[in-house]
Amino acid sequence: QVQLVESGGGSVQAGGRLTLSCTASNYAVGNGCMGWFRQGPGDERERVATLSYYGQLNVTDSVKGRFSVSKDSAKNIFYLQMDDLKPEDTGLYICAGSIYGRCSDVPFRYWGQGTQVTVSS
Repeated sequence: QVQLVESGGGSVQAGGRLTLSCTASNYAVGNGCMGWFRQGPGDERERVATLSYYGQLNVTDSVKGRFSVSKDSAKNIFYLQMDDLKPEDTGLYICAGSIYGRCSDVPFRYWGQGTQVTVSS
């Protein structure tokens, strides 16, 4: 059974930084597209960043220059580094994994439960 478990969320002030981790079980983070999504209260789920098997990175415009992703295949962990956090970054951050190597136009099969990030002004 595949499991994706997020950690590293918390409460920070605007301008702060957090690093989220997504630890995978029975799934290799290096073998497929990985993504981070977020969902604020009453909002739809938003794609934040994706990293393909081929190393192609896509980051949504609102976090460009502030957020980055990486993976440690040896530890089987996928990361989201968030700098210069803003109140509008507040939400539940969810990790997802795909069975496909590319990230465009493909569904994510595996989802974590999420970790909460709260940014105060």
